[in-house]
Amino acid sequence: MKEECNHKCAEYADECESREKPFDFSIKLNEISRVKKVIGVISGKGGVGKSMVTSLLAASLKRKGLQVGILDADITGPSIPKMMGIKGRAGQSDFGILPQKSLTGISVISVNLLLEKETDPVVWRGPLIGKMVSQFWSEVVWDDLDVMLIDMPPGTGDVALTVFQSLPVDGVVIVTSPQELVSLIVSKSVKMAEMMNIKVLGIVENMSYFQCPECGKKYSPFGESHCDAIALKFNIPLVAKLPLNPELAKLSDHGRIEFADSSELSDLVHHIIQLEERK
Repeated sequence: MKEECNHKCAEYADECESREKPFDFSIKLNEISRVKKVIGVISGKGGVGKSMVTSLLAASLKRKGLQVGILDADITGPSIPKMMGIKGRAGQSDFGILPQKSLTGISVISVNLLLEKETDPVVWRGPLIGKMVSQFWSEVVWDDLDVMLIDMPPGTGDVALTVFQSLPVDGVVIVTSPQELVSLIVSKSVKMAEMMNIKVLGIVENMSYFQCPECGKKYSPFGESHCDAIALKFNIPLVAKLPLNPELAKLSDHGRIEFADSSELSDLVHHIIQLEERK
């Protein structure tokens, strides 16, 4: 460092010895794969249906003719394979791990596809979980995907940090529910995305209402929605509201979530398709 520092770092960045370049956390994609867009699906708390929303988005994008993959980063609570009816284990080739395919051809990797039994728990500390997520990006043969969706665990912990720092995330979708507390929780997710310079593409409010099948009237069993106000506060462009629908739970349990009606997500799906591809 020079004895007389004038603190004009931008002007003397190249010659100032005390100024260190920021560490590059990025991880290289599997060498024979190409992923055009990466979208994280996040939530501030558990139990809001994040994995179901991930599956519905993937199925909707697939119906538009895109090649789609899901990286299940919820290592200790993986549910994507069950929802999509995927059984058995991931394959292996000379180039890396082979993801399983869903009924409609969506590529999926999840820790449940690597375990001896799908009911075996994953009792790992944070750093090991983060390493597994990194390996799902670098060691899985994704081939050529138009969109990869990353189903993240709830909160703003190790996995979220690993994904945001190491993978080329083009935007995130925040999944939430109607409770009053959600405003505070969503705020944390939005602010983390801002800190990492990642766009928030939209909010999906799950279990937003229940529509009576007899009279068509809508009820709000978990309280009135605050989603529009939150989106306005944080300048988030899109809000989608999913009903409390027993049919979705039934299809998830039977591994057929890809065949559910996801028309409420159509604007968000269009927005994802319209995102500019990375060079």
